[in-house]
Amino acid sequence: MIYNTVNEYEAQKLREDTERAIKNQDVVEQTKKRLSRTLKQNAYLHLIIGWFACEYGCSIDEVKVDFYKRKCNKVIYERTGVNKQGKEITYLRSSKDLDTEEMALSITRFRNWSSAVASIYLPSADEREFLLHVKQVIEYNKEFI
Repeated sequence: MIYNTVNEYEAQKLREDTERAIKNQDVVEQTKKRLSRTLKQNAYLHLIIGWFACEYGCSIDEVKVDFYKRKCNKVIYERTGVNKQGKEITYLRSSKDLDTEEMALSITRFRNWSSAVASIYLPSADEREFLLHVKQVIEYNKEFI
C-alpha cells in the first residue's frame, strides 16, 4: 500500500499497519517514494532548453544531451550499468526519473552554466513576459532547432 505521510490520516494508518506487522512478526518491505518532477518544472525546462538552442544555434536534442545532461548535470544524469554482453556501459537517466529537488538543482546548474560559460541568459520560471517571448521565438524557429 502507498501512504502519503503529508496526510495525517494516512500517516496514522501507516503507523497502525506498521505496529500490526511488528506484533504479527511479519516480514515487511519498505520503499520511500519521492515526488517526481512536476509538469511545470518539465515544461519550464523544455522552454529554456529551446531558448538555449535558438541562441546557441544547435538542436534541442544536442542541448538536452550535450549541455544540460552531460556538461551541467553529469552527476545527476550519468549512470553506469552492465549490458547483456556483460560489458560496463554509461547511460543517461531520463528527466522523468528525477524528483522535484533533483530537477530544481539541475535547472539551477544549467541556468548558471549557461550564463557563466555560454553567455546566454536563461529566464527564471517567474519571468512570464520573457517566457512568453521565448515560446514565440521557439515556435518561429522550430524547423531549425
